[in-house]
Amino acid sequence: MIEQLNSPLFGICLTIIAYIIGLEIYKKFKVPILNPILIALIIIIPILLYFKIPVETYKKGGDLISFFLGPATVVLAVPLYKKIDLLKQHFVPILGGVVVGVLSSILSCVLIGKVLGLDLSLIKSSLPKSLTTPIAIELSKQVEGIVPITIVMVMITGITGAVLAPFICKIFKIENKIAKGIASGTASHAVCTSRAIEMGEIEGAMSGLAIGVAGILTVFILPILYVVLF
Repeated sequence: MIEQLNSPLFGICLTIIAYIIGLEIYKKFKVPILNPILIALIIIIPILLYFKIPVETYKKGGDLISFFLGPATVVLAVPLYKKIDLLKQHFVPILGGVVVGVLSSILSCVLIGKVLGLDLSLIKSSLPKSLTTPIAIELSKQVEGIVPITIVMVMITGITGAVLAPFICKIFKIENKIAKGIASGTASHAVCTSRAIEMGEIEGAMSGLAIGVAGILTVFILPILYVVLF
C-alpha cells in the first residue's frame, strides 16, 4: 500500500477521479458554485488529511498533471483561430480591454492589500492572480512572492470568476459576446474560460485570446509597476 502511495499514479488517479466526480455533479445540478475544480478540492483535501498522506506524496502525481497546464493553455488557441476575423476586426478595443484589465488587477491587489494592512509578501504573491498558473508562478518568483500562496490565489480567482461572470454580465447588462469573453479571460484565466465556452463559441475564443495577451502584457507591465509601487 505504501509503495502505491509513493507512486505518481496515486496523485494522478486521485486528481482525475475527484475531478470527474466534480464534473458529474456540475452537469447534474448546473449550479455555478459547484465548479468541478472546487468539488475536486473538497474531495482531495479531506482524503489527504484523514489518511495523513503527505502533500509531497500527492504531488508526485499532481505535478505531472500541472506539467500539462502549459500545453492545455496553448490548445485554447484553436477556438481563437476559428474566430480570427473577429480579432482582426476588433483588434484595438480587444487590446485596450486587456490592458485595462491587467492594470486593474495589479493595482487593485496593491490598493486592497495596503488598505487591509496585509503583509507585503502576501500583496506581492497576489499580483499575478489573474494569470494562468505557469505564468503566474514565474512572475511570483520575480516579484519575490510566495509561490504556494500565488497558486492558491490563482485558483480562488479562477473559481470566483467562473461562478460570478454570468451574474456580473447580467447585472451590468453586458451583452456583447466579445466583451464577455475578453473580460472572462483577462480577469480569471483558464477556469473562467471554460465557463465562457459554455456561454458561446465567440465568448470562449475571445477568453482564450485574453489569457495569452494578458500573460504577455503582464510580463512587461508587472516589473515596471513593481519598481514604481514597491
